[in-house]
Amino acid sequence: MIQITLPDGSKREYPGPVTVADVAASIGAGLAKAALAGKVDGKVVDTSFTISQDSPLSIITARDAEGLDVIRHSAAHLLAYAVKELFPDVQVTIGPVIENGFFYDFSYKRPFTPEDLAAIEKRMSELAAKDEPVTRRVLPRDEAVAHFKEIGEHYKAEIIASIPANEDVSLYREGSFEDLCRGPHVPSTGKLKFFKLMKLAGAYWRGDHRNEMLQRIYGTAWATKDDLQQYLTMLEEAEKRDHRKLGRELDLFHMEDTAPGLVFWHPKGWSLWQQVEQYMRHVYQDNGYQEVKGPQILDKSLWEKTGHWDNYRDNMFTTESEKRQYALKPMNCPGHVLIFKQGIKSYRDLPLRYGEFGQCHRNEPSGALHGIMRVRGFTQDDGHIFCTEDQILDECVAFTTLLQKVYKNFGFSDIIYKVATRPDNRVGSEALWDKAEHAVMEALRLSGCEFTISPGDGAFYGPKIEYTLKDAIGRQWQVGTMQVDFNTAERLGGEFVTESSERQNPVMLHRAIVGSLERFIGILIEQHAGAMPAWLAPKQVSVLNITDSQADYAREVAKTLQNQGLRVDLDLRNEKITYKIREHSMQKLPYILVVGEKEKAAGAVAVRARGNIDLGVMSLDAFAQKIAGDVADKC
Repeated sequence: MIQITLPDGSKREYPGPVTVADVAASIGAGLAKAALAGKVDGKVVDTSFTISQDSPLSIITARDAEGLDVIRHSAAHLLAYAVKELFPDVQVTIGPVIENGFFYDFSYKRPFTPEDLAAIEKRMSELAAKDEPVTRRVLPRDEAVAHFKEIGEHYKAEIIASIPANEDVSLYREGSFEDLCRGPHVPSTGKLKFFKLMKLAGAYWRGDHRNEMLQRIYGTAWATKDDLQQYLTMLEEAEKRDHRKLGRELDLFHMEDTAPGLVFWHPKGWSLWQQVEQYMRHVYQDNGYQEVKGPQILDKSLWEKTGHWDNYRDNMFTTESEKRQYALKPMNCPGHVLIFKQGIKSYRDLPLRYGEFGQCHRNEPSGALHGIMRVRGFTQDDGHIFCTEDQILDECVAFTTLLQKVYKNFGFSDIIYKVATRPDNRVGSEALWDKAEHAVMEALRLSGCEFTISPGDGAFYGPKIEYTLKDAIGRQWQVGTMQVDFNTAERLGGEFVTESSERQNPVMLHRAIVGSLERFIGILIEQHAGAMPAWLAPKQVSVLNITDSQADYAREVAKTLQNQGLRVDLDLRNEKITYKIREHSMQKLPYILVVGEKEKAAGAVAVRARGNIDLGVMSLDAFAQKIAGDVADKC
């Protein structure tokens, strides 16, 4: 007898080996129909998988996260199947699942066109409607190589040839198409109903620019029609909010090939930058941080001591002078340790909090660059807390509370918490890693925050809490971080004198709230669709006159508001007032003030709020109080 334990703790017995599909059918016809895969002893498998010993089993359906991955994995195969049907001499290469979808890379004699994409998607729907079974077989490696060479799939043969000779490989077939894959896959193509092909792109074979440029087709697949439609609607909204597009339209910044991965900030964009930086500077000052500034270039020997040279070398820009090798700093932490080392530090000085708006450079691949979201030169709101082990929890809890307040002021209320644990490539003893991981998890528990674990995603010197924001259209952005580091201060000789007059290395907490200011500003632009709240807006008010006879009064209004610290745009052009209002409205300003003869005579202003909302005529003092309240409330 074989005993199967289900997720609810109930058990079922079978006289001999049984497949996942058989178990689902024995539970009920509805579950049998919905089953996409199974999870046996924690491993996701096909419904055809045979269970030959007592095991725990979960039946995976489209409602499960693993089920969605199976759908997308199978949709990638369906895409390749359709392409081979329409273009028989195409070569298929790889087709993995990615966030929100999948892609497949192809080698073909001519570029695919948008018309080809539409035809491929139509053929996918036809193949799905045939509801062909998806079957698995296993071959020895060399036999699989020979098979794919025989059918002319040389890329597949090359992939399989790189697998160790003593290993078997699994192949999945649907209809006339067979592909190399570990699986699992849906039991039949009829399970794939809600998908769409999104775009074409180029990709080098195996990611190496020295190899052939392949054609990549991206797609998305979902469990339900509503899920698919919601995703497509979100993409439409995301396109409207694209920070690169809005950056041009609102004249905030630009980028060009003369400085790849670096930003040219325009006056209005730099004004926005300054609002973020000055706000964060006050956060430093109000929470016990001392602002410092370290050098941009540091000797190679320092990076060797910290471990960055061995673990991060490929991402660092280097230079040489007088036969000494240097690196542009990719992060600020070593410089802060060197500042900490100056002078004797006592346990009474701890916790000691340093903050820096530190400019860093990282040699990101050109293909990874994305507007101001992913750049090679960036500024961090970087901070490091030097403390004792006993102070870690209090500091982590206080930081989480502070971070939540800051995010709320910027318009974010939905935060996701993750703990990234020790990676394979790391420094420090296992005992120290145990302490550090316990500290960050306990800090989140004490803060009342639910969190998930990201195994192996920690930094090489310590675990970290990752704070991820969910924006107005549901996208997630990992922004803030808190990292517990028992290693860097010790490696660089940072010490303090304990109460018993002994020398001890402090714990170093690496923390950032907004992270890269460039990236965070890009997120802000997309969160608010360019319509920044009054306290952040590069220009908060535009003052427009109707005719030349109100020009002097318009200047007085603008000057009065500027003297109150507001950022004001004055437009005295000899244009129709409707044209000027429309033009300034497109710049997404919080307020537009119109002054005509009536307003001039009354010492008042006609106020329009963003969205073409007419607030009527009010005194200048009343308006000044209103916008001052907006700024103070961060609304």
